Amino acid sequence: MSEIESVGYRHVPDAEGGAAGRGWWDAHAAEYLDEHREFLGDAGFRWGPEGLTEAQAHLLGDVAGRRVLEVGAGGAQCSRWLATRGADVVATDVSHGMLAAAARLDAATGARVPVLQADARALPFADASFDVAFTSFGAIPFVPDAARVHAEAARVLRPGGRWVFSVTHPLRWAFPDDPTTRGLTAHRSYFDRRPYVEQDASGRVVYAEYHRTVGDHVRDVVTAGLRLLDLVEPEWPAWNDQVWGGWGPERGAYLPGTAVFVCERPA
Repeated sequence: MSEIESVGYRHVPDAEGGAAGRGWWDAHAAEYLDEHREFLGDAGFRWGPEGLTEAQAHLLGDVAGRRVLEVGAGGAQCSRWLATRGADVVATDVSHGMLAAAARLDAATGARVPVLQADARALPFADASFDVAFTSFGAIPFVPDAARVHAEAARVLRPGGRWVFSVTHPLRWAFPDDPTTRGLTAHRSYFDRRPYVEQDASGRVVYAEYHRTVGDHVRDVVTAGLRLLDLVEPEWPAWNDQVWGGWGPERGAYLPGTAVFVCERPA
């Protein structure tokens, strides 16, 4: 594993930034899932660190008997939960490490879902082959060309199909990554779209995460031919005392941490 030499917000070539995610998640998949196992659950479906579940929100609609695609699935916890609700679900992720972790979760829970290694920007599925597609904090933040993810989601959806995705709330990018009240003072421009980048001693990009404003996300989905139905901003619930990176109850009482966009392909 490469030692991190420098971090910060800077421009990097799209090809380097877009390729870094696969290696980072391959290296950190087991660690990440072990750290968050209790909160994520082996068969749960949360839209973000606030803890909003699909069982509460019903953003995908009735999935029983429907063909469902998860992109950026990680350990496929969401897909596993949907399968128990009668969905015909397929989970994809670009990281082999994450898919290996998903296989271990399958073995542990006995709830198996089909998984496939695939880039969300080039899905190996036929046009109009799914009723629902979604991602919970997957794919979109880790590529410089998220418009391609939305275009692929639109392509594989049947008319009337739903595309739902959650991301770090764009407002949060103006604030330091601090879950306490010290993180309530903006220190960057909301309109500074330079990605957060980690590089090793040789200057190689080993991690990149991309910021988009609310308007950027809306334009991306509209350009893909999708219609925005709703924008959900989960409030921090009283029961959740977990601190997860920049998310936590102190700052969560004041600032949104997650945005969930609910879209559909017009009939």
